[in-house]
Amino acid sequence: MPWQDFLLLAGAHFLALLSPGPDFFLLIHTALAHGRAAAWRAALGIACANGVFILAAIAGLGLLREQPLAHALLYWTGCVYLAWLGWQFWRARPADLRTQARPMQDTGDGPLRHGLRGFLSGVLNPKNALFYLSLFAVLAGPHSTLLAKAGAGLWMFAAVLGWDCLVAWAFTRQTVMRRFEGHQALLHRGSACVMWAAVALMAWRPLLGLLRLA
Repeated sequence: MPWQDFLLLAGAHFLALLSPGPDFFLLIHTALAHGRAAAWRAALGIACANGVFILAAIAGLGLLREQPLAHALLYWTGCVYLAWLGWQFWRARPADLRTQARPMQDTGDGPLRHGLRGFLSGVLNPKNALFYLSLFAVLAGPHSTLLAKAGAGLWMFAAVLGWDCLVAWAFTRQTVMRRFEGHQALLHRGSACVMWAAVALMAWRPLLGLLRLA
């Protein structure tokens, strides 16, 4: 893979990480409500979900584009899941940060629960699938060796995991937590509104296409 292609790939991927989305808000919610350890598990789950799409791109599996039914199933399942996740954010109760001398401890919901929630948030997000599939042309270019593809894939996985862990760490720091003290309800409900707005937009686009065909 030419270095220019890798820089293009790395730049596009990094900009996508900086853009707040469902995964970002899930990490903030988990960090504030359940603590750093739970948020790190959610970050690992999100990174693993991204890894699924990265492996698919490296293997050259553009099946979602070639199978409209499979693509539609993933798309609408993702919409339903993100809407449900938004409801979980909306009904979340603010945690008491003032009495904490250290980042909040895990609530004991189970060691795998938050990791699974992070994985589902990533793997059922249609935007993640479409983003990585859009990078297929770069990853499977005529000058890309398997080693180059593997290196790019490892870099993307590490970038997702590193960034998400940094977000989780930041929102369990006392300085950051104090700034959000008293504003957690607004943050949780704002995150829910972002989720629902994204779902509404994703649902409207295919429906608009059907209306135009009619």
